[in-house]
Amino acid sequence: MKRSDHLDDVDRRILRALQQDAGLSHAALADQVGASPASCWRRIKALETAGLLKQAVRLVDAEKVGRGVNVMCQLRMKSHTGDDRQKFEAFIQTRGEIMECHSMSGEWDYLMRVVVPDVSAYERFLMNDLLKHPAVATAASHFALSQVKYTTVVPV
Repeated sequence: MKRSDHLDDVDRRILRALQQDAGLSHAALADQVGASPASCWRRIKALETAGLLKQAVRLVDAEKVGRGVNVMCQLRMKSHTGDDRQKFEAFIQTRGEIMECHSMSGEWDYLMRVVVPDVSAYERFLMNDLLKHPAVATAASHFALSQVKYTTVVPV
């Protein structure tokens, strides 16, 4: 498996270029990174096989599709048994409004980013779904006023 310390300059240029525009043709990518299209194709396949490149997606403007409210929700569990955590994490996977969920160290067990149409929708989600989950003890919500920075680009 290719590790990040085994990436050469061309691999790094490919990763940077594809993070900016996953829809580049092999010819356009080759032009941009200074390699042949065939070499780019082989390198992309190797990076995919190694797990460095995952699926290609198109990013959607949440506000323009009616999901303009971003909430950071910290959550504390009632219990930390493996079974409770597994059931809670399975529940999280079923909820489309939860964009990210991170298991955390420190005072809170999880940190989630939730996108909803409005504050009322978040209240319904919080009161009717999240806090009713048997493994959840409490939650703290923080509403984003504006987005100062957002990127999906990992420095390589």
